Parts: sequence; structure tokens; C-alpha cells
Amino acid sequence: MGSEQNGWFKKLMPTGLLGRSLLILMTPMLLLQIVTVLIFFERHWDTVARQLSRGLAGDVAFVIDYLEQYPNETDYSWLQNSARTRLQLDIVYEPDAILERQITEPPFGLVSEELFVALDERLERPFFFDLGLDDRQLEIRVQLKQGVISMIAPRKRLYNSTTYIFFMWIAGSALILYGVAVIFMRNQVRPIRRLAKAADQFGRGVDVESFKPEGAAEVRMAATSFLSMRDRIGRHLSQRTALLAGVSHDLRTPLTRMKLELAMQQSSPGVDALKQDVIDMERMVDAYLAFARGEEGEKAVPTDIGKLLTDQVGEALRDGQQIDLHIEDSLEMELRAQSLRRCISNIMSNAGRYANNLSVRAGRREQDYEIVFDDDGPGIPADKREEVFKPFFRLEESRNQATGGVGLGMTIARDSARGHGGDVLLEDAPGGGLRVRLVLPIGH
Repeated sequence: MGSEQNGWFKKLMPTGLLGRSLLILMTPMLLLQIVTVLIFFERHWDTVARQLSRGLAGDVAFVIDYLEQYPNETDYSWLQNSARTRLQLDIVYEPDAILERQITEPPFGLVSEELFVALDERLERPFFFDLGLDDRQLEIRVQLKQGVISMIAPRKRLYNSTTYIFFMWIAGSALILYGVAVIFMRNQVRPIRRLAKAADQFGRGVDVESFKPEGAAEVRMAATSFLSMRDRIGRHLSQRTALLAGVSHDLRTPLTRMKLELAMQQSSPGVDALKQDVIDMERMVDAYLAFARGEEGEKAVPTDIGKLLTDQVGEALRDGQQIDLHIEDSLEMELRAQSLRRCISNIMSNAGRYANNLSVRAGRREQDYEIVFDDDGPGIPADKREEVFKPFFRLEESRNQATGGVGLGMTIARDSARGHGGDVLLEDAPGGGLRVRLVLPIGH
């Protein structure tokens, strides 16, 4: 039960830093305003409503007492004029009339309840009042011995305008404070968003040279650490490439001498086998260097991914592969074009070795761009699908050793996809072969 409540609560919580910061900042302010309003209702408004009701009830009682004390017509005219000018009461006396209805219990509402209590204390006779006579007036009717007296008074005698001013001040100040809080918090969150965007761009190979630390001290510290990490990674990649270039040169020299020596030897089964070994070693060195270099030195540029895919499929068709291509919608993205070409080429050539037909589908899927490769080959067992992404790993049972390459094709493909912030996933194809999904996140 507790975990369900926590899950429900987490769903209601804002997910962004800006939303959570504003919630932390505004919740105490909102609670303070609620407490202030409750205290106002409990103390100020209650007291004001009681005093105003007692004042009006006292005026009504005075008019009734005077009318009963001096019932002649002359005194009634004087009372009527004086009540209108002095007490803001319009009096109408109805001789021999009977009160149609009366209020015997406190009605709902703070003002109505206070007025009932005040009239009940001072009049001690049947009465009725209507606070909704119109927008500006209220009516009080009282049963007398000789008839019914009706008094109409302005509503402002029971309602204090300071109440509405107080509410307007509370609401207005809250809106101003919330607006200022939103502006300041957005300024504080903006550097964090820029840092996140820079980190995402760096992960996808986009140049982030223009990024500079800004914002609060902690955010600047994180941004400075990010820039230091970027420089360290750049130096590491450069050193690795330089080292591998040296290794390549050192390996190619003895391999070249071996090829020359073997070329001068007479053909025999042993010599032919050594020649093939040298060729395999050269191919393995080239594949390893391609994997190790990865996308070193290549910059991400706006690339029409549909056109790039069409070109790669065209090359594969010229090489004799049977491919069915369908592009639902193309998209221009910032990509390392050569790296992505290598990724797509490795996937299609891998399918070309072990399948007769290949279907390629590409299009947007929510926030990603997906390229799906479905072949009719033998497929890969589910428990071996992650293994094929390891360098130099080969499936001996399901892949032909003689035509299967050196085991770096899928490794390079996933390395390229993840370098763009995406991934390469293996699944079962609808026709029983292998499905390869290349997922590329659409740039923010």
C-alpha cells in the first residue's frame, strides 16, 4: 500500500528541476497565505461581520421602538425622513399586515448567521430578512402588533470592502512573487540545461567548443569538470590513434617483407598457406585499426539520413545483394556521415553473407529515427545476441568461418551508433531471420 502511494505521489511530482525548485519555493508561500486567509476569516472578517450586524440590528430596533412609542402620522413622517438620511434605512409601514414568513434558525453563511443572531437578540419578535434583494440592497421585515414594518438598507452596511481589498492584495502579491520566482529559477536552471545539452552533443560527436561555464558556483564547477573531461578524452583518443598508427607501421613492414619472401618461393602447400596467413593478418590489422580509430577526427555535420541510406543501399545493390528499401520519411540530422556509412555498410554486408534477401525500413519513431534491417538468414540465438557485439567474437555454429570476416563488423556498428547517442539492437525478424534495429535519437 505504501509503495503504491509513493508511486502515485511521484507521478504527480514535476520531473524537471525547474518544476521541482518552484514547488519547493512556492509550497511554503502558499501554505503561509492559506494560514493568513484562515486567520483573517476566523478573526478579522468574523469580528467585522458581527459588529456590522449588531449596528444594523440596533438601528432596526431603534426604529421599531420609536414607531411604537410615537405611532401618529407626523412622527412617522419625521422618522421615515430621519432614518433615510441618518441611518440609510428606507422604511415602509404596512398597517394590519401579517408577516408571510419568518426565520427561526440561523441560515447558512457567516454574514447571514451574524445578522440573525443580532436581530434575534434585539427584536424579540418575528422577523425575516433577504440579503439577496438585489446587488446593492437588503430587506428586513419585522412583525409588529399593528402590522409589518419593512426596512431596506444598502448591502455595504453588512459587507466591508477591506475584505475584497485583502483578497486582491493576497492574490496580486502572490502572482508577482511567483512571477519573480519563475524568472529567477529559469535563469538558474538554464546553465544546467546548457551543460546537459553540451554533454549530449559531445557524446554524439558534435563540436562544443563554444560552451563556457556559467551560472551558480556549483554549476560552474560541474561545467569546468566537463570541459576537463572533454579535453582528457580528446587527448586519450589522439594518443590511442597515434599509438595504433605506429603499431600499424611496425606490423606492415615485416608483413610486407614476408609477402616478398613468400612471393619468391616456389608454390607449395606450405607456402600457399603462409601467403593466406599473411593476407589474413593484414586484413585483421586493418579491421582492428578501423575499430580502434572509430570516428577519430570526423566532425558531425547536417546530413540527410534518407539520402545517405539510399546511397549505401545503391552500393550494396551494385555488389549483387537483394535489398528492398522503403523510407517512410527522411530527416536532416547532425551526424558523422562516414561513421554512419560504416555502421550501415557493416550491418548490410553482415546480412549479405548469411541471407538471400534483406528488407530495409526507415522512419521517425517518436523522438528517434529508426532503420530496421530484416533478413531471411539463419538468425542469431537470443542468448548469443549480446555476444556478437564483443570484438573478434564469432558464432562458430551459425556463421561460416571461411566467409565471416574477423568478428568486428557488429562491434564497429554498435560503437558508431552509440557514438551518436543511439544503439544497435538485435531481434527476431517476422520472416524468421534476424532483425537489426539501428536507433538514432533526433537531436535536441
